[in-house]
Amino acid sequence: MDQPIKDLIKNEIEKNEVCLFMKGTPDAPQCGFSMATSNILKVLQVNFKGVNVLENQNLREGIKVFSDWPTIPQLYVKNEFIGGCDIVKEMYESGELAKLFESKNISFKAKS
Repeated sequence: MDQPIKDLIKNEIEKNEVCLFMKGTPDAPQCGFSMATSNILKVLQVNFKGVNVLENQNLREGIKVFSDWPTIPQLYVKNEFIGGCDIVKEMYESGELAKLFESKNISFKAKS
């Protein structure tokens, strides 16, 4: 992976408390997994940055190398790699995701 891509990824992760590398954008996801993950964040009303990996092939491949994770979407919270769609979904359903946001002082709306 070239340095500019690595720097771009690091910059997005460091600048945004909650950063989702996804296919498409939060308002127009271009794959079901990206849609599901961004919808969970929207339901929790978490302020997050969606990074569209489809805009740049090097970014799309680079994020997989960066996190050592083969699939997209990928969720980072305060510089920590959380996981992909399945993990985020499981964490949301079990309440772990809300606990994670709470422990990292990220505002969200708890599901009622």
